[in-house]
Amino acid sequence: MGLLPGGSFLCSLLLVTVLSEGCFRWVEAQHCVWYGECGESEKVPGKKYNCNYTGPPVPLQPQGYELLMELCPGYDYGDRNLCCNVDQLHTLKGSLQLPLQFLSRCPACFFNLMNLFCELTCSPHQSQFMVATKVNASNVEEVKYYIGQTFANAMYNACKDVEAPSSNVKALSLLCGRDAKDCNATNWIQYMFDINNGQTPFPIIPIFSDVPVSDFTPMNNKTYACTESLEDGSGPCSCQDCAKACGPKPVPPPLPPPWTIFDIDGMTVVMWISYVAFLTFFSGNASCCETLGERFENALRTVFSTWGSFCVRHPGLVILVSLTLVVAFSGGLIHMRITTNPVELWSSPTSQARQDKVYFDSHFGPFFRTVQLIITTPINDTTIYSPYFGGSDVPFGAILDKGILHQVLDLQLEIEALVATYEDQNVTLKDICLAPLAPYNDNCTILSVLNYFQNSHSMLDHSIGDDFFIYADYHSHFLYCVSAPASLNDTTLLHDPCLGTFGGPVFPWLALGGYDGTNYNNATALVITFPLNNYLNDSVRLERALAWEKEFIKFMKEFKNPNLTIAFSAERSIEDEIDRESNSDIRTIVISYVIMFIYISLALGHIQSFDRLMVDSKISLGIAGILIVLGSVSASLGIFSYAGIHLTLIVIEVIPFLVLAVGVDNIFIIVQTYQRDERMSHEELHQQIGRILGDVAPSMLLSSLSETVAFFLGALSNMPAVRTFSLFAGLAVFIDFLLQISCFVSLLGLDAKRQEGNRFDIVCCVKLPEVQETKTDGFLFRFFKKVYAPFILKEWVRPIIVAVFVGILSFSIAVVNKVEIGLDQKLSMPDDSYVLDYFGNMSEYLHTGAPVYFVVKDGLNYSSPEGQNVVCGGVGYGDVEKVDYGCTTIAFTPSSWIDDYFDWVKPQSTCCRYYNTTGAFCNASVVNPSCVHCRPMTSAGKQRPVGEDFMRFLPMFLSDNPNVKCGKGGHAAYATAVDLYPDDTGVGATYFMTYHTILKESPDYIDALKMARALAHNISQSMDHEVFAYSVFYVFYEQYLTIAYDTALNLSVSLAAIFVVSTVLLGLEVWSAVLVSLTIAMILVNMFGVMWLWDISLNAVSLVNLVMSCGISVEFCSHIVRAFSISVKKNRVERAEEALAYMGSSVFSGITLTKFGGILILALSKSQIFQVFYFRMYLAIVLLGATHGLIFLPVLLSYIGPSVNKAKVFAAHQRYVGTERERLLNY
Repeated sequence: MGLLPGGSFLCSLLLVTVLSEGCFRWVEAQHCVWYGECGESEKVPGKKYNCNYTGPPVPLQPQGYELLMELCPGYDYGDRNLCCNVDQLHTLKGSLQLPLQFLSRCPACFFNLMNLFCELTCSPHQSQFMVATKVNASNVEEVKYYIGQTFANAMYNACKDVEAPSSNVKALSLLCGRDAKDCNATNWIQYMFDINNGQTPFPIIPIFSDVPVSDFTPMNNKTYACTESLEDGSGPCSCQDCAKACGPKPVPPPLPPPWTIFDIDGMTVVMWISYVAFLTFFSGNASCCETLGERFENALRTVFSTWGSFCVRHPGLVILVSLTLVVAFSGGLIHMRITTNPVELWSSPTSQARQDKVYFDSHFGPFFRTVQLIITTPINDTTIYSPYFGGSDVPFGAILDKGILHQVLDLQLEIEALVATYEDQNVTLKDICLAPLAPYNDNCTILSVLNYFQNSHSMLDHSIGDDFFIYADYHSHFLYCVSAPASLNDTTLLHDPCLGTFGGPVFPWLALGGYDGTNYNNATALVITFPLNNYLNDSVRLERALAWEKEFIKFMKEFKNPNLTIAFSAERSIEDEIDRESNSDIRTIVISYVIMFIYISLALGHIQSFDRLMVDSKISLGIAGILIVLGSVSASLGIFSYAGIHLTLIVIEVIPFLVLAVGVDNIFIIVQTYQRDERMSHEELHQQIGRILGDVAPSMLLSSLSETVAFFLGALSNMPAVRTFSLFAGLAVFIDFLLQISCFVSLLGLDAKRQEGNRFDIVCCVKLPEVQETKTDGFLFRFFKKVYAPFILKEWVRPIIVAVFVGILSFSIAVVNKVEIGLDQKLSMPDDSYVLDYFGNMSEYLHTGAPVYFVVKDGLNYSSPEGQNVVCGGVGYGDVEKVDYGCTTIAFTPSSWIDDYFDWVKPQSTCCRYYNTTGAFCNASVVNPSCVHCRPMTSAGKQRPVGEDFMRFLPMFLSDNPNVKCGKGGHAAYATAVDLYPDDTGVGATYFMTYHTILKESPDYIDALKMARALAHNISQSMDHEVFAYSVFYVFYEQYLTIAYDTALNLSVSLAAIFVVSTVLLGLEVWSAVLVSLTIAMILVNMFGVMWLWDISLNAVSLVNLVMSCGISVEFCSHIVRAFSISVKKNRVERAEEALAYMGSSVFSGITLTKFGGILILALSKSQIFQVFYFRMYLAIVLLGATHGLIFLPVLLSYIGPSVNKAKVFAAHQRYVGTERERLLNY
């Protein structure tokens, strides 16, 4: 007792000293600043002021104990004497629902946050760090809250990385009033205490300091870092929500440096050295092995001679049988089906991408159809927005001018109102659009910046201000929404929602384009996307969607607005434009073929004189030959149509060209050999033609069989378009050969009889009088024989030719690995297509690529802690969440349904409730005393649900629509992401969705596919459960992962087939077959050089052309080599000259000239894909084939051709007595 006066005296002395502050504050620390709730807030309706109270702390009512433990665990302050009552605790809980739902994923973050608010609301030490600065009657209308800067920084650091899984943004973007990157400890707390955020009923002014200020000691309680566990047993935050918990970030492997030698491309240097070495050591004295096989050749000659004689003697029978078979085979065309579906064309049913697509479609439904507009403006004005409440001026691009936005909204509403007709029924957007909250909310998903304003002109015009200032308008609302697109309250004075009318967020990177960084206000383009439902096995509903898209395209083509420049596309646009392009190219193709037909019909005739023009012309025979070519194509198509194999546009457009090249060449060889031949004295016409066929048919068989086998082996390709082309082409070439050695030979016999009878061509009834016919050689044959062949085989010309061709080969090898892989989608469009503008704008303005889904296959037990750990990103995560997306083309961390489900089901949240009478789900917006929390407020209840609990509440989560009181409802975001077993007994397949980074060119798409698959593979290994990545474009670009291998395999197999067939049919002359294969290989390699020079990429279309090039090259080479191998001249140079003179003119007139005119017409096509892949590549095929076959190959044969076979020399001398060949031998 005696100590008390002394103590009072001591205190009195200390009051007048510098140390007085501590004692005074200790005495005052025992009183409150407020207690209980009083009047209604004037600024925030529905909220109340706290009551002014400066007495000591008051014991908490028992009914508030549980609530106190829920909100402020560890803050019962011993005797529970507090400065708040139960009503204030309830208000605190209601106000913190959104922070609870988004930040409780990280226990340390949420603990620190609750620490801040619990001390503010209930602390018995309030007067130490808080003072009421404005009191009106009993209401506290303003306070100052002194907060330790250390505490504020620690709280912010623990929370700054927390994710909001459903929206792929940082949680602080939703809770800080600005983008997370602009948020810091100070402005976050200031925002939470600002009366303008719609939650705080009166201003709370935070003062930050770590030292006492104005006699107040700042609240600086203990905090937890996000890497620390709490005392209640909660673990540290996950890697996804806490960067420091991830450990060191993996360093991406460096890109392999380009291979250089002396800073020059390595391949270029190697080929230069190789070329110089070749020139240095080149010699024309190479020796080769002598080959055998005269008997085999003689057997072939005998068979074909006998057959040819039979065809000439019985033309009616042969023609009738041929015609009957062709008609019968062509009858299959009534079953013809053309595949235009790009997926069926380019993706094998057994490929990984197709299997992934089938799995995704069967579990989650097909990927939605897309209708999209990219809108820019020719206006260049920039407006400056100056926020009323301070802050830097913000420039707004012209496209974000309110007047422009009103015009865009008018357009958007007009599109929404479009009505199409299908089978006399109206089809509106609402009938086919994606409405994630249906049937509760049937608003269509429209990813548009206008959805920030609820697609309403009045909301766009909404502003708060007076006669002098505008405090908030569409500028401030826009700036808030781009940082918190899922917000239901923009927390400006407008208090308008940002969430779209369809119930989901509109992310700014999807609705805006042409901005820098995250400065969305600098956008130069608006992107409006209408996702439409897709239908897997419902053709009627799919046709309704197609009908509406057609109406949309028609409307957009007619839409005019001088202030708006619009590029647009619908899901059907590409297929529509390809169809239009194919129809427009029919005219070009027809003209091309007509020119070739006219040339063939005229060039076959060998006109001796003008008087005999109609007798010596072979127009009818040429037309018959062309009809045989077309008949072989028709028969091939029919046979495979009988077999149920669908055609493709490539087959229809390319195969006639190919078969015409092969077939016409053989026709010219047969006819011109006959024209040059002289009938021996003992021969009749059928014997002469039989002998000629025996001479040339083995060469025709060599080329045709080589091509047929090569094409059929090409059908081993996994690419459907290449496989189909190879099958149809192989069969068409072989049928063409059979018809030429039968039907055409019979027709040649008939035409020869007509010519010998001096009857007119076509008009056979007209006959000229008998005159003595003087037989002369054709101009082309004389030119090759007298001028061309002797010149290129001169001693000084041959080395130059070899040097030039080997130099070209070296160059082509050097650049073969530089040919770009892929297909620029712009090339598939006509050059006047509206889709080209869309592709251009997409590359220029868009900032985000296609959605990508990481699909976890069926079989993972999500009800077990182990199963949850490998996929969830919250506390207790597995290794999956340590994935580093920075080294990939994944733009954002995938949205996680299971993380949001765990936040939604927490007992502290108001989200998960059910009626205790029926057990049915009770939405957070429902006020009903029978609604109770799903899980108890116990230690076990706060843990993640497992077993039956997990499945009991999951269907409720997936059906819950987001609202103001619960933003975590999973219906909009995850209704299709979880495939539940029947009767909700378990979870099957699920997906986690995100987006690719912007993808502009084919290499970007290919890299994106590679990286996504590598990422999925790593996740699968980490989880020990299969996960695959799926995006809508994967089925089209998967081919490019193996296109180089497929190309090498197809061409290698084709070359091997040509080598084997050539070896056999050249009479087992291996060296001759080697030279044929070598020359064809040079042509193919040089094709890659042309592709690099002419910007032709490697893809399925160019691969088909390369396979075709391999086949046509046989025609250019095999006839020359066979003529050389059976030549009986004295040395290689003379044999090469004879072969070139005899066969060169037929090859030149039969293939080169025939094709040249037709190819030049293709350059006039409106189709870019025709200009690039058909005109350019066909021209290259013909020019390279002609130059190698008619220039390089004869020179090569003159150096290293096979030596003379003595058995063949003897046999040839016996056969050629009295024939044209005898004259050639003596030349």
